[in-house]
Amino acid sequence: MNINLEHVKEFNEALYRKIICYPAVCFPIFLYSVDGYFQDIIPYLDITANELFAERYQKVLNTPIEVRPFNAEKTRNMRALNPGDVDQLITITGMVTRTSTLIPEMRQGFFQCYICGFTTENEVDRGRIEEPTVCSNCQHTYTFQLIHNRSIFMDKQIIKLQESPDDMPAGQTPHTVTLFVHGNLVESVQPGDRVSVTGIYRAMPVRINPLMRNVNSVYRTNIDVLHFRRTDQNRLHQINDGFMLLKLNLSKRSDVIERLTMAVAPSIYEHDDIKRGILCLLFGGTRKDDGPENKARIRSEVNMLLCGDPGTSKSQLLQYVYRLVPRAQYTSGKGSSAVGLTASVARDPDTRHLVLQTGALVLADNGVCCIDEFDKMNDSTRSVLHEVMEQQTLSIAKAGIICQLNARTSILAAANPVDSQWNQQKTIVDNIQLPHTLLSRFDLIFLLLDAQDENYDRRIANHLVSLYYKTSGETAAEQMDMALLRDYIGYAKTFVHPSLDEASSQCLIDKYLKMRKAGAGYGQISAYPRQLESLIRLSEAHAKMRLSNTVSVQDVENAYSLHCEALKQSAVDPSTGRVDINILAAGMSATSRKLVEQLAEAIRSELSLKKGISIPIKKLIMQLRQGDISFTKEVFDEAINNLVKNEVVVRMGDKVRYVASE
Repeated sequence: MNINLEHVKEFNEALYRKIICYPAVCFPIFLYSVDGYFQDIIPYLDITANELFAERYQKVLNTPIEVRPFNAEKTRNMRALNPGDVDQLITITGMVTRTSTLIPEMRQGFFQCYICGFTTENEVDRGRIEEPTVCSNCQHTYTFQLIHNRSIFMDKQIIKLQESPDDMPAGQTPHTVTLFVHGNLVESVQPGDRVSVTGIYRAMPVRINPLMRNVNSVYRTNIDVLHFRRTDQNRLHQINDGFMLLKLNLSKRSDVIERLTMAVAPSIYEHDDIKRGILCLLFGGTRKDDGPENKARIRSEVNMLLCGDPGTSKSQLLQYVYRLVPRAQYTSGKGSSAVGLTASVARDPDTRHLVLQTGALVLADNGVCCIDEFDKMNDSTRSVLHEVMEQQTLSIAKAGIICQLNARTSILAAANPVDSQWNQQKTIVDNIQLPHTLLSRFDLIFLLLDAQDENYDRRIANHLVSLYYKTSGETAAEQMDMALLRDYIGYAKTFVHPSLDEASSQCLIDKYLKMRKAGAGYGQISAYPRQLESLIRLSEAHAKMRLSNTVSVQDVENAYSLHCEALKQSAVDPSTGRVDINILAAGMSATSRKLVEQLAEAIRSELSLKKGISIPIKKLIMQLRQGDISFTKEVFDEAINNLVKNEVVVRMGDKVRYVASE
């Protein structure tokens, strides 16, 4: 039974103060009163309906009524908790970082005298139970035994609540509070949830030795939880008619996608295609499961990579998405480890059992994980993303704990070029030095380049300067737009699940065949089945923006134009100027691969003339450049590596030798 404390305060402020200051005294009285009222009204109910209810819902009738207070007037900061709050009702907010397994806790002990068989029951008070010392029937002392199978137990769970990043002062590490959860509140929250917790602040003594009565002077604190509320779902639960009318009017507009695009990061100038891609990432596609037999899961989340010159608002876009999405995690590539992204094994201080502490990818389940400085991430850390970005799971095998965690998160990453400035003569793989196996898992890859253009520079300078003399009314309007956008996205992800019809399916097939045919004339591959899946996800995201349960042909057209724009920026062969998806799928364009094959054959021919003789690499390069082949040092190294793998040549320091048999 939930009790809104705001209503209690309006009814009787003195009663409200007593509830806050003396919750351990007030709530048993409330339970007694509610149970008595329930027993009083049962005789007045319809006899037939009452018997039918009792027959079907006997377990419900036997379950004791529990009082759950919420909506206290003042929400305390986790850092502000002090000894004055002990045994008082408090409300704090934070993010769940760890949940324990279910622990059976005794609530009522059943004792039996082993001499005369007399039985008695004792209640557990704050984790302690008093064993009867004298049998009232036979007057013998210390003859009672605890009968476990007749005692009453209740489910208990230990939860770690971490301070929310929004409430954390600058330069401080987050605080953590231990929560004790009982009864039907068990398993009601998961790691990564942002919650508002109402409960009683407790301080418990710590024994120096379990066999002695001496206790430590420093007490251990925890919160006995009485009510949970997810802060990221509050707005969805409070949807009113005004919001529904505004939502419907917005979704029926012909320019709804343009208006939503303008609401994304309004302080960042232009980049409309990138903002529309971020919208597709936020809305996502429709989740599909292949049935319980196959247990196959088709990815519905959109992954996006931003790369380009420094100072082009990449990190600002990531920060905006992190503030917009309720269930989001922000991390940096250089400051992240593989354990920090996935999960670590630690020993629980209370139970001394090995438990998993989930990382950023698991905490961002059903949300967004923003990774800045993606190119600075080391290889071991980056390797864990392969499974997450495609299978949406995370396999753990550590310290005897073997499990598979859900990581249904969208990845929004930002990367800088290796040379600090984007080189138009190099491919994206050469510019940011990321493995092609990872790049191919991104649905959208956009470039943000700082081009030299006087008119564009003037426009962006005017926009930046205008941010410093903006009025408070304009700022409030932007904040309202951000709140509306958050509610709109939350509503669409919860209630709108678009599917393809016959027309949109045929349009998708035609677009995919068109992409495949585009590079066929030049011996290049311009699309793989993975690109078709990306088109489907982007089309479903555009349908969600319109709050439509059917993907239209126009949604497919919009998704195709956005996907082609991303490919034109990220998958263009610098030597030919055409889109070559092999750059993302294989790390090398078809033109470069042909050049490597030609150069490898030339090296083989040159070395075969001097079989068994080691030739310096510099001399070999000079001899090859006298021919018709024009190549770079990187292409030469790739050709040598291929010959070494095929056991044609042997490389010894700065010399190579032909070893293949004729």
